[in-house]
Amino acid sequence: MAPPAEPGCWLLRFGTNDAAKGWEDLAQQAASNLWDAYEAIRTDPSPFPPTQRHHRLKGALGTVDGMEQWQYEVTSGGRIWYVVDVTRKTIWIRAAGTRHPKTTE
Repeated sequence: MAPPAEPGCWLLRFGTNDAAKGWEDLAQQAASNLWDAYEAIRTDPSPFPPTQRHHRLKGALGTVDGMEQWQYEVTSGGRIWYVVDVTRKTIWIRAAGTRHPKTTE
């Protein structure tokens, strides 16, 4: 069971089993960077202004089911893609992994 979000933070949940596995792969490869990503996403999931590492996806990838989809670049190839569910104050991790998503190639 996932713990509740800390006061003032967003709840992070996995949207797919593949996302959970990719998260574990990132933890093995880049634990410190993943911690930084986790802290950034749970405290400010849609930063303004966005940064080079933390930004909204563009075009058709920028929205999923009416929610904004964002990317955090954990490493040069490792990424986390997530949607921001404002109504539930929940972040749904849709993809995570040590390689750049093929969807953008």
